Amino acid sequence: MPKKIYNSSQAPKPIGPYSQAVAAGGFLFLSGQTPIDPETGEVVAGDIEAQTERAILNLLAVLKEARVTPENVVKTTVYLADMKDFPRMNEVYARYFKTEPPARTTIQAAGLPRNVQVEIDLIAAF
Repeated sequence: MPKKIYNSSQAPKPIGPYSQAVAAGGFLFLSGQTPIDPETGEVVAGDIEAQTERAILNLLAVLKEARVTPENVVKTTVYLADMKDFPRMNEVYARYFKTEPPARTTIQAAGLPRNVQVEIDLIAAF
């Protein structure tokens, strides 16, 4: 079963040996996106809401590159530096997955790259 790699210039470039997304078997697997501004390469300033928004926008850019819509997302995993931020992260997240939201796991991570507050990965069907 062949796989196809997707990378978007509208999302931060990978900082290691991984792809932004890999399609295989009718699914698109997106690597975790953090709140890094793809233009500056810097973590966006601000609170959990601003960081969640940027992480989701980065994911959407990769989905767009693969010609997949948010409605096709079947599973997300949200990694939070602090679970106290869950309600505020959830408020931003809900704006992007309004109807038929994907399955989701949210966990507190001991340390996220570059000390960000949130990282999100996802799986989409296509």
